[in-house]
Amino acid sequence: MRISLKSWLSHVAAGLVAVCLASSFALGAGKPHYVITNDDVPPALATSVTFYTVAADGLLTKKAKVLTGEGGIAGGYFAANRVNVLNSGNQECAYISVAQSGEIEGISVKTLKIGGHAVGSLKDTGASNGVGLAMNAQYLYASFTDSSNIGTFQVLPGCGLTFVGDTTVAGLHGGVVDGMAIHGNIMVVTYGDRSIESFNISAGMPVSNGDEQNSTGSRGGNTYPTGVDITQDGHYAIFGDTSPFTVVEVSDISSGKLTPTVVYRLGRNLNSSNILLSPDESLLYISNNQEGSITAAFFDKSTGKLSKGCVSHSLKGFVSKWSYLASLALQKTTGTGGKLYVAEYGAPSSIGILNVTSAGGKCTLTESSGSPVADPNSPGLLSIGAFPPRPF
Repeated sequence: MRISLKSWLSHVAAGLVAVCLASSFALGAGKPHYVITNDDVPPALATSVTFYTVAADGLLTKKAKVLTGEGGIAGGYFAANRVNVLNSGNQECAYISVAQSGEIEGISVKTLKIGGHAVGSLKDTGASNGVGLAMNAQYLYASFTDSSNIGTFQVLPGCGLTFVGDTTVAGLHGGVVDGMAIHGNIMVVTYGDRSIESFNISAGMPVSNGDEQNSTGSRGGNTYPTGVDITQDGHYAIFGDTSPFTVVEVSDISSGKLTPTVVYRLGRNLNSSNILLSPDESLLYISNNQEGSITAAFFDKSTGKLSKGCVSHSLKGFVSKWSYLASLALQKTTGTGGKLYVAEYGAPSSIGILNVTSAGGKCTLTESSGSPVADPNSPGLLSIGAFPPRPF
């Protein structure tokens, strides 16, 4: 699923109510704690990244705005993560993509200054639908939606990057990469055209595992995978679908390849393009992008099965101040993750904050009294991240 600034404005005018990777450990003493936004500001104004400090109670305070050049688009694919965070050894970095130029900036979390800059080949840009990011401690991967390339970049000290090369990819129906997730030597991607595929990244650059396929849920014609997450043990790939309902699909990837997805219909709320597993993998958080609400489903990490959990009310300001929910981030790196943060796409945008409870097979999602927090630097917020990130 994609969104543009123009479509958001028309949505509000009509009043429609219809729309990291990184290795990490638990919060350590002295580590900064941030929620990070890719503000995605269109030319001719400079685009930026905004850092918010996270208080002990989970509330956010704007800390710094870091300029990252020009060329945002205030839109694109919901599931293309434009913020990725690395917490490995001495590397504490936030990586940000700039859509129109295809540039990737590495920002030091310690100094809040740019430490690295890289571009791919000449055609590697994302003016159409943005540039998504996924990474491990050695490599960062960028999905360039204009060229249909996955660019591979080696991670250097000081949040630096160097371009290694491109892998040209395509969905079974001509789609370009939408969502990406990696675990160990496997990368799993969605194409936004019903198809999914996995790649072996043991040598750095992605090599197809020869398992490209249409998802099971897409056979009905009105749902297709966009977001993707992978369990901590690498056993399951989980897909959030663009759909008239809340639909999630799960593939067993323990063999190193995708297997046919199992479909879970988890509610009637509109759309489920962005997903995020809790650190303990007991809950799967789902953005009901076009409903303005969040769903939490129970996940059994031993079997890969999902079951219905709880749904929030539409968050404050839906339709009147913002029109879509997008990516998710968490306050904590343990348990169910503490507070849940969600990007609210508007002009200007904001970050919603939800309280989560889960016990005895029941859960609740309620909006915090301190929600939302304004992001005045963004006219179209789709991607947020947290530092320190989830441990997988």
